Amino acid sequence: MQDISEKDPIQIQSKSTLVSRNITVTGRRTSVRLEPEMWTALKEISKREDCSIHDICSLIYLRKNNDTSLTAAIRVFLMLYFRASSTEEGHVRAGHGNFEQMKKRAKVDVQQELAAALQSGKSNGILLRKNMSKARARA
Repeated sequence: MQDISEKDPIQIQSKSTLVSRNITVTGRRTSVRLEPEMWTALKEISKREDCSIHDICSLIYLRKNNDTSLTAAIRVFLMLYFRASSTEEGHVRAGHGNFEQMKKRAKVDVQQELAAALQSGKSNGILLRKNMSKARARA
């Protein structure tokens, strides 16, 4: 079974629905809503650090800014944790550093998607036209 951290992030299908879980933060029970991928990342980190998800969330809670929600602080922590562990060698192995390759892995025709969004009116027309012009210039 392949670990989620080994999969190409562009290939992972996002499950867009948030999952609510009860956790204990500094001895108090609370509920947190996160994407399934975020829960998976927390589980991976807790295994790697030999602690519980509750321990990690308590640490995040104690370190976060008072104006920041726990959910936002958890997302930032996850990004910073994995960012700190990334290396140039890892980026090369993952095929990072080439946006054209990233688009191919995403299996998205950027120009076609921009045109479709413009026709459907789902996006700001001025910004979309500007992006389409940039995409055409690169093509």
